[in-house]
Amino acid sequence: MQIQGRAAIVTGGASGLGEATARELARLGAKVAVCDVNMALAEQVAADINAQWGAGRALACHCDITNTDSVVAALDRAAAAQGPARILMNVAGIGSAKRIVGKDGNAAPLEDFARVVNVNLIGSYNISRLFAAACAKLAPLTAEGEAGERGVMLFTASVAAFDGQVGQQAYSASKGGLVGMTLPMARDLAQHGIRVCTVAPGLFATPLMQQLPEPVQASLAASIPFPPRLGKPLEFAQLACHIVSNGHLNGEVIRLDGALRMAPR
Repeated sequence: MQIQGRAAIVTGGASGLGEATARELARLGAKVAVCDVNMALAEQVAADINAQWGAGRALACHCDITNTDSVVAALDRAAAAQGPARILMNVAGIGSAKRIVGKDGNAAPLEDFARVVNVNLIGSYNISRLFAAACAKLAPLTAEGEAGERGVMLFTASVAAFDGQVGQQAYSASKGGLVGMTLPMARDLAQHGIRVCTVAPGLFATPLMQQLPEPVQASLAASIPFPPRLGKPLEFAQLACHIVSNGHLNGEVIRLDGALRMAPR
């Protein structure tokens, strides 16, 4: 699918991998809805994009992916301003690290597990089902190389889906759910001309990572076989955008990790 002139939704677009993806989509000519629960940051990113690429290129939308009313309002607002979206980048997510049995001998609270799964897995499914229903009603594209295509969706998993560490049960389960959902969703939506892929990033230089002490960041970077550095958010964004433009990528999960395999701890 051509990115130039398309409308795109990016969840978690106010920071980190989502922000990089929103900026790269805009650079490639898309109209981008920067969707996030942090409106102050989303508005700042949208303003930066508009200043660089022209007024109207980006729109900040408050969007809680776990709340259907919030998602519908964001999708409607984006469509009214930018036209119906054909690209959905699911990047919003949260993390957690809790052992099943804590040092005090008590079981981990169920609420923590449910919260992470609710945001990362159920929330991503929630906006995807609503986006897909709207996208399926659009006319199929007719340009060379995209004939019959209506839309593209991307999920953001993690290498933790495959080699989660101690304490990552909730996070790994939520990201593993996205991995497991990719192929059946691609098969389900094939009849509507909507492709679905997932990227599973490793260790990236996101704002959350950069809050760690420098020695810790250096140690994590050194654990990556090659290149021995943290991933750049732009590298994630470039892959996400390539998936949009490569019409034969569908139902696939791609690790983006420098050959990293996480140790138990």
